[in-house]
Amino acid sequence: MVATIVSPKVMLVGGGAVSRVAELLKTLRLSRPLVVTDPFMVSSGLIRRVLDPLAAAGLNPPVFSDTVPDPTDTVVEAGVAVLRAAGAIDGLIGFGGGSSLDTAKAIAILAAGGGKMRDWKVPRTADLDALPIVAIPTTAGTGSEVTRFTVITDAERNEKMLIAGLAALPVAAIVDYELTYTVPPRTTADTGIDSLTHALEAYVSRRANPVSDTYALRAMALIARNLRTAYAEPRNAVAREAMMLGATLAGLAFSNASVALVHGMSRPIGAHFHVAHGLSNAMLLPAVTRFSLPAALPRYAEAARAMGVAHEEDTDEVAARKLLAELEALNRDLAVPSPKTYGLDEAAWRALLPTMAEQALASGSPANNPRVPTKEEIIALYEEVWAA
Repeated sequence: MVATIVSPKVMLVGGGAVSRVAELLKTLRLSRPLVVTDPFMVSSGLIRRVLDPLAAAGLNPPVFSDTVPDPTDTVVEAGVAVLRAAGAIDGLIGFGGGSSLDTAKAIAILAAGGGKMRDWKVPRTADLDALPIVAIPTTAGTGSEVTRFTVITDAERNEKMLIAGLAALPVAAIVDYELTYTVPPRTTADTGIDSLTHALEAYVSRRANPVSDTYALRAMALIARNLRTAYAEPRNAVAREAMMLGATLAGLAFSNASVALVHGMSRPIGAHFHVAHGLSNAMLLPAVTRFSLPAALPRYAEAARAMGVAHEEDTDEVAARKLLAELEALNRDLAVPSPKTYGLDEAAWRALLPTMAEQALASGSPANNPRVPTKEEIIALYEEVWAA
């Protein structure tokens, strides 16, 4: 087996790394980037963590701050318009949560390839000669800073589109855990389970390989041992650093092995009901894991051991049971609601089940699952998690 592994050219990792953003741009020979962020980063002043060191180096880049949660193709088109109006832009800086990073990636793809965002969704591959992206995450979750993926919602069709290709792979990432100190507990929980899901799905994926396995196992170890602490103690530097590193390693894992059924089913929930991506992953993770276990029992058992919830001497069956128990306990400890208790409309949920199942399958992610589901099995899983 020959595995193709992709990652950014450069990563600055550690507390305070963002202060070296101007130095990084100089190394990359970039002098006029467009900064892509969201309104909160601007209103809270957090954007100064990027703009101040750039200003000290004589750089005053334009800022596009209209990114929204679950970014849409219309927002991407607006970003492309700003990029073109700004003139000689030679790169993009994505600063913020996964939505800002995904928007920066999509702007680069659309600016280079033209057309509509839907023209670039999988199975098409966005391997384009696009503007380089420097990704600076402010949450420990999506791993977007190191992946070749972006997820954009088609506003007209109400569909979350997976877009993959080298044009979406950042040329560099700045992974600074100190940027996560102000992240609220709910976001810490949701993004943390998102990163755990990335690592677990990469490890059991049909496209897993020895390199992605190495990233995934270490990511699960870091995240499982530190997520509850980061949730309860937002200023705990040890936990925050571990979560940030775990999220980045999980991103490297799934960028090179792909995600699976949880993500395939999660995207339609976000598109139709506007549930945060990490939260919808958390709603689905225990049920989908239970469904998938028989097809990859040794892998799930090894994941449990890596997470520290099973012992080396445990049989695979015992370890897998402990993994399921831990995923359910994690949801309880982090106050993850079911779709029902979250307040989603039951009639709309049930009416959309066939559509959501079709969209999940069309994304391609379920095909990577160790147990590949039918449409009917996906519908049954959606029904199971409704009031779980």
